[in-house]
Amino acid sequence: MKLLSLNIGKAAPVPFTDHPSGMSGIDKLPVDGPVRVAAPGAKGKGPSGVAGDDVCDQRVHGGNDQAVYAFAREDLDRWEKEFGRPLRNGFFGENLTTSGLDVSGALIGERWRIGAELVLEVTSGRIPCRTFAGHLGEQHWQKRFTRDGAPGAYFRVIEPGAIAAGDPIEIVHRPDHDVTVALQFRASTLDRSLLSRVLAAGEALHYETLAGARKYVEKYGG
Repeated sequence: MKLLSLNIGKAAPVPFTDHPSGMSGIDKLPVDGPVRVAAPGAKGKGPSGVAGDDVCDQRVHGGNDQAVYAFAREDLDRWEKEFGRPLRNGFFGENLTTSGLDVSGALIGERWRIGAELVLEVTSGRIPCRTFAGHLGEQHWQKRFTRDGAPGAYFRVIEPGAIAAGDPIEIVHRPDHDVTVALQFRASTLDRSLLSRVLAAGEALHYETLAGARKYVEKYGG
């Protein structure tokens, strides 16, 4: 299990964002490390947790519970075959392209150590947005990505540190529940009846996901 590449995006003008600036940092490129990763602050005030990585639309991206985004190279390879074109590391907007890990099968609250210092904690899956769809240029991309059910994972930073491509990844904690990223993602998108199960992950959930699940269960039961 290792970090194949560390990817950083720089703000650039794009035609497919609804952010007033017209800019996006979704097109991330692999960089040489080491690069420091730390908690960036509250959503709307704090951008990416990866130094030098631009987050333009802080209404929906960035902040402590979305400090880092990881996607598995194995899943990129699957989409390469479906698209019939190469997909380089970072093209899905991920900060971390991993090898040897089922990222969407990780448990909410699972902790990874990357390199010697950095410890991250899984918070949620990635909900596909218009900018993501525009960047890929694939028909009905948001629906296709959602149905596929392997969204990759967002993380919060537990212990800051510097990382670089090639660093080993070690799972140092697995919580005592069965709420995976894939399950949380399905509950948040296709099957909201699953939100009562998601609550088993408790405060480890992205704070917006937790609030939404609690509100749903209070209204509809579960």
